Amino acid sequence: MGGDIPPPVDQLAAVSLTNDEASSSTVLKARFSDRVRIQSILGRPDGGAGLAGQKVRISGWVKTGREQGKGAFAFLEVNDGSCPANLQVMVDASVSDLSKLIATGTCVTVDGCLKIPPEGKGTKQRIELSVVEVVDVGVVDPGKYPIPKTKLTLERLREFLHLRARTNSISAIARIRHALAIATHTFFDEEGFLYVQTPIITTSDCEGAGEMFQVTTLISTTEKLERELIEHPPPTEADVEAARVVVKERGEAVAELKAAKASKEAIMASVAELNDAKVFLARTEERSRLQPGLPKVDGKIDYSQDFFGRQAFLTVSGQLQVETYACGLSDVYTFGPTFRAENSHTSRHLAEFWMVEPELAFADLEDDMNCAEAYVKYMCKWLLEKRYDDMELMAKNFDKGCIDRLKLVASTPFGRLTYTEAIKILEEAVAKGKKFENDVEWGIDLASEHERYLTEVVFQKPLIVYNYPKGIKAFYMRLNDDGKTVAAMDVLVPKVGELIGGSQREERIDVIMSRLEEIGLPVEPYEWYLDLRRYGTAKHSGFGLGFERMVLFATGMDNIRDVIPFPRYPGRADL
Repeated sequence: MGGDIPPPVDQLAAVSLTNDEASSSTVLKARFSDRVRIQSILGRPDGGAGLAGQKVRISGWVKTGREQGKGAFAFLEVNDGSCPANLQVMVDASVSDLSKLIATGTCVTVDGCLKIPPEGKGTKQRIELSVVEVVDVGVVDPGKYPIPKTKLTLERLREFLHLRARTNSISAIARIRHALAIATHTFFDEEGFLYVQTPIITTSDCEGAGEMFQVTTLISTTEKLERELIEHPPPTEADVEAARVVVKERGEAVAELKAAKASKEAIMASVAELNDAKVFLARTEERSRLQPGLPKVDGKIDYSQDFFGRQAFLTVSGQLQVETYACGLSDVYTFGPTFRAENSHTSRHLAEFWMVEPELAFADLEDDMNCAEAYVKYMCKWLLEKRYDDMELMAKNFDKGCIDRLKLVASTPFGRLTYTEAIKILEEAVAKGKKFENDVEWGIDLASEHERYLTEVVFQKPLIVYNYPKGIKAFYMRLNDDGKTVAAMDVLVPKVGELIGGSQREERIDVIMSRLEEIGLPVEPYEWYLDLRRYGTAKHSGFGLGFERMVLFATGMDNIRDVIPFPRYPGRADL
């Protein structure tokens, strides 16, 4: 084997103290930096104690700092974002100016030696760093830094999106979100799915809700035109007529030269002048027709003049597009941002959010439900195995039951019941005195309070509700034999209610065209989608998981704006 091939992940930053201790006393250096990640020290089973004596370089931001011994030394709690735990760093006054190091938010890079803290010191850590050199300092003015060491509310932190990742809560959520994303790709890769990148700009409305952000250049081009018309007013009718007269005169001049059998050079020069006059006339006529305002035809905006030659929107779902690949590559999935122009200010809505949308070829609703259950369980197990330390932080600070909830979902078979059965249970609860804000009757779309009542009170476990009324579901869901319900399913979990929505897709072209007509959607934008049914139609199913809802479920957070790095909602699109 070639000795020049670098290690695939981390490199050794120091050698072991003894050969016998090599497996327990080696610290790993970040491959693309000269530092050691704090997680590589504190994330070990021994809490880093086995690394005592190692010389390392660490970098990070000071969470808290305090001078002691009458200014003889200082203790810093440093975090680099690799784990929730801080590394205690001791700096002697002979090494550096301590006043520049202790302010919360200060960025430091230091070299030092890892040591076992003295007993009775009060620290919970089993290792600390004694600094021998301060390599670099990014100073902070404590009077201006907006993230103090005292705890800010999550709402207040949203005012500082560019800095809130330095806080314990948001950094933990970021690592949990990352882990769930990696779990998603790993699960579908292991199951043989292909990752397909579907477009963000679309000309179709997947859900038929109409709450879409429009993508257009008409406004900017219209504003540009209006500014130009002010600076350079369009030609008048007199200007156009004058240009026509010049063309006529130049044409007559050419005719006269030809009649007089003038030289070829003279005729060609006159023809050139005629052509120039014609070009000027065409431009003058074109500019004379320019009008301020959006271009219109028959009183309606003329989107043929827009960038894409038709109306375009930000996608609400990649499902329809990814179906095209499912009907050629079998099992596929997409994972990307989606958008909805819903003017909602609730703690459960965002204008920009991420969706995981697998599509299974040759699969029915039962297969779809099995895949959804396996996927959710996989993510829960992944978090418990990979990010237990962050989950402990969430349990301590926000939701003491979040770890138990993950364990419950990871280990418990999901309950399954039809929509009709679910409504019956809710109606029986109402009859016994249970009060819901939303009425319960067959045909309603289950509200979050209904979903949580079923999962948290009645069954006390995740549920899959299936066979919903066709009137509350999308046109592409397969119509059941009863003609009243469709082969749709929702995965409901404690804390958030609906986590996944999916269905078996309607593969019969006559039925899906009838559904489009019934709902009132135009056929033309979906002709390509109908082609999948015209040419080699196949049974297929799929679902969508709201990624932020999964993070909400896992962490126990109450507001969806706190589980996405840069939340977009009515009135706010910072950074």
